[in-house]
Amino acid sequence: MPNTKSAERRVRANEKKRLHNRSIKSRLRKLERGFETTLSTGNKEEAAAALRTVHSALDKAVKNGTLQRATVNRRKSRLAHRLAA
Repeated sequence: MPNTKSAERRVRANEKKRLHNRSIKSRLRKLERGFETTLSTGNKEEAAAALRTVHSALDKAVKNGTLQRATVNRRKSRLAHRLAA
């Protein structure tokens, strides 16, 4: 339990931020799964378009502080390697 008024506000703010970050991460997982399924069908053009969408979403997640830059760079690299393979 928060003991001060500012601690109560931080609890509320932290909960809102947690839900916001959770929705962003959920969207990223859906986009990555969509890329994987497109890649498994064998259509390179659609997979490349899906990869651009995933890259954009990952960069936006970094911009608002949901994920760290190094984590995003690693994930983008792994996805690009899968497309190239």
